[in-house]
Amino acid sequence: MNRSEPIVRRKLSDEVFLRLKRLITSGELMPGDDMPSERELMERFEVGRPAIREAMQALSNMGLVAISHGERAKVLQLTAKSIIKQVDGAAKIILSSSKDTLEHLKTARIFFERGMVREAAEKATAEDVLRLRATVAEQRGFRGDSEAFISADMKFHTQIAAISGNPIYVAVSEAMLGWLKEYHTEMLIWTGKEKFTLTEHE
Repeated sequence: MNRSEPIVRRKLSDEVFLRLKRLITSGELMPGDDMPSERELMERFEVGRPAIREAMQALSNMGLVAISHGERAKVLQLTAKSIIKQVDGAAKIILSSSKDTLEHLKTARIFFERGMVREAAEKATAEDVLRLRATVAEQRGFRGDSEAFISADMKFHTQIAAISGNPIYVAVSEAMLGWLKEYHTEMLIWTGKEKFTLTEHE
């Protein structure tokens, strides 16, 4: 065996992060529970405050805990939305620097929504249809106000995602619409062509 397999020493904060993550993923700490205080964690792991704070920030970045100034961090329930939110920053960097990636997102959104709409159409109740019609009526009243029109448009698509009953649809739809709003608004609305968007919805 000539293969080199160097053992890399982890930073203290990385080791603390792994141990805390294990407490959460194993169920020892449940959603809604307060995390131990900094002092308790320092004594438990025999490390300094910087290592604890770095580890807690890493947990927060993963959506595993919520950090509030002056209060103990709280364990969060992982959801599709919180998981997708973790990549939001990286996605925005890619979209802002790559025209090709933006085009891929546009194509993916169209493909994704076709399947989502079909499923929602099969599951929609009379009340769901009434809510969608109300949103379209609301959107019609916003013609000429791009910001309000886009917000109503996003609401309409999010409602369709919710009708499907699949939380992943909702999370992905909201993320895609948010990215398109920021980097490719014309995909959501064309000034002077709001009527076309409304006709599609109807």
